[in-house]
Amino acid sequence: MFDLNGKRAVVTGASRGIGQATAVALARAGADVASIHLPDLEGAETTVAGIEQAGRRALMVEGNTADPGAVESFAARVEDELGPIDIWVNNAARIMVRPFLEMSDAEWHDLLASNLNGYYHGCRAALRRMAPRRCGRIVNVSSITATQPISDMSAYITAKGGVVGLTRALALEFGAQGVGINAVAPGATETPLTAHIYTPDVRRTYEERIALGRVGQPDDIAGVIVFLASDAAAYLAGQEIVVDGGMTLNGNVGFAVDAAAPAGQGKRA
Repeated sequence: MFDLNGKRAVVTGASRGIGQATAVALARAGADVASIHLPDLEGAETTVAGIEQAGRRALMVEGNTADPGAVESFAARVEDELGPIDIWVNNAARIMVRPFLEMSDAEWHDLLASNLNGYYHGCRAALRRMAPRRCGRIVNVSSITATQPISDMSAYITAKGGVVGLTRALALEFGAQGVGINAVAPGATETPLTAHIYTPDVRRTYEERIALGRVGQPDDIAGVIVFLASDAAAYLAGQEIVVDGGMTLNGNVGFAVDAAAPAGQGKRA
């Protein structure tokens, strides 16, 4: 059910991080993989090597998902060179930590251009090709910050919340046309995007709050994306799967254990 042999997949922003891990994981499951990514020759070459080591074809194209024309021409090129697109993973994004009142209009719009509009452009390019064939899978990478916000990240969180809304709306609109659309919400994950903001204090806090006791790795997210791209997820529509090591379920605040109370008989609150 997880076999993607003969499928063609797109992963935006696959020159590094979660995108790179996802591209290689999809290739290992049997898919040929293409990506549109910002300039990053070394990262792109590493991705290509991983895909080709899995015995699949790779296509890496420099471009910006915030540009609708670039996304559409990229999709056309993928189908010309690899064949019909079966899977589209919207992953390309960037992070900005900026107090709301210190953020410029340009910074706000630029962040949403990549983190929300880029997903719109990707979904549209994919659906133009998948809906007429009545088949396909779209996976959008959202974030747990949409439900567990972090201060000074209003633009990023707004965009990721929009991605969830887009996912649900399109899943309803295109589900009966055979296109499965879902989202993956990573928690704290080691990527080049987060390297500069995960200070030692931040890491220590994450390790205390995450149930599994560690920050996630790109492969932790990639495995769930492969699942959503496969036939194993055929009856899922408009869902957001949280992959955060148990961070959002942690409500611990340090209650003292009442050692004096008999077992099963704690004090009344």
